[in-house]
Amino acid sequence: MIPRYSRPEMAAIWSAENRYRIWFEIEALVAEKQAQIGQIPAEAAAAIRDRGAARIAALTEADVARIEAIEREVRHDVIAFLTWLGEGIGPDSRWLHQGLTSSDVLDTCLAVQLRDAAELLAKGLDRLLDALKRRALEHRHTLTIGRSHGIHAEPTSFGLKLAGHWAEFARNRDRLAAAANEVATCAISGAVGTFAHVPPEVEAFVADRLGLAVEPVSTQVIPRDRHAMFFATLAVIASGIERLAIEVRHLQRSEVREAEEYFHPGQKGSSAMPHKRNPVLSENLTGLARLVRGYAIPALENVALWHERDISHSSVERVIAPDATIALDFALHRLAGMIDTLIVYPDRMQANLDALGGVVHSGEVLLALTRAGFSREDAYRIVQRNAMATWMALGTEAAKTFRENLESDPEIAGRLDRATLDRALDPRLHLAHVDAVLARVFGEG
Repeated sequence: MIPRYSRPEMAAIWSAENRYRIWFEIEALVAEKQAQIGQIPAEAAAAIRDRGAARIAALTEADVARIEAIEREVRHDVIAFLTWLGEGIGPDSRWLHQGLTSSDVLDTCLAVQLRDAAELLAKGLDRLLDALKRRALEHRHTLTIGRSHGIHAEPTSFGLKLAGHWAEFARNRDRLAAAANEVATCAISGAVGTFAHVPPEVEAFVADRLGLAVEPVSTQVIPRDRHAMFFATLAVIASGIERLAIEVRHLQRSEVREAEEYFHPGQKGSSAMPHKRNPVLSENLTGLARLVRGYAIPALENVALWHERDISHSSVERVIAPDATIALDFALHRLAGMIDTLIVYPDRMQANLDALGGVVHSGEVLLALTRAGFSREDAYRIVQRNAMATWMALGTEAAKTFRENLESDPEIAGRLDRATLDRALDPRLHLAHVDAVLARVFGEG
């Protein structure tokens, strides 16, 4: 992922230095357990641990370049690393990688990296959840118009809107935890996964030390359905990001202007039009969400490998693992900051709520008429007729409010008293249960 969309904490997980550190730790742990069970000399395991650790601790860009140079010759990344590591360990390096196959190191390392990446993503989700909850409670009674099909529907609470997004991201956090747990598995089983040259207790030892589960059946590689679920989960989270970003983009439109991204001092919206205040953050988030979702497809296609293994998944994961986690990490923190500083315009919300002359209360008037004795069919016909008359005359000299049209309708004259009509047209009716819903969402009260 390009630096523009990379936070250093997440990018560091996918650095060559971190990858080599994990590879070494796997190799050292294997050697230590093999020494315990008598497969290799104890002094060899000690040399691998001590001299190898010193070599890894002193790893420089020049060392990374040296490993890459070896790889260009041998055409194998793990062998290149082992060659470089062995140069620092000396003769005891012959006991390195005893009974292992490259996938034991690569797949176990990837599990560690994905688990660590998921921990950072969880922190991003927590920050976003905190921001959404704070703003939802702040605007729990801020009236706004709800929309279906992009058209005014009935009044709602802006806090309730945000609470819905909070609930979605809370579910996403649970999904991420489950996916991270599923992908955090270790395989140290040797060629084609039979443990012919390294016993299962070595695998169990390494898994325990790295905080991973043991893969029950590894066919030389960890089954890629685990990884597919992980990246599919990232895609679902990205879709939630886009849903919230699109909401902000719509609310910031000039014709709506109910909320907008914070516009920083000195910020400029357009090189040609100085007046512009564009929803650039939410547009950026929409684009990043597309990227993360796109990585789910190759992850799903990685599930079908030939026989016990092939490496068709390898090139895919070298791209999607860092890119998907880095992009999503960046997006979560950007979205949290955007929600935290979001500018909300309650007066504009009220103006838009009133913009159609009161027709947004048609549903409650329909119910009032049925309670007054009208059949549902007749009540619907009467309410729709008056709503359409209000709607079509908006902005003309003949314009009347929905209430005025209702009060002049002879078919309902004397059937609805003023107090009943007041209640039906009162937007606060739609706030009656907001506190109860928020308590249910946030587990309070």
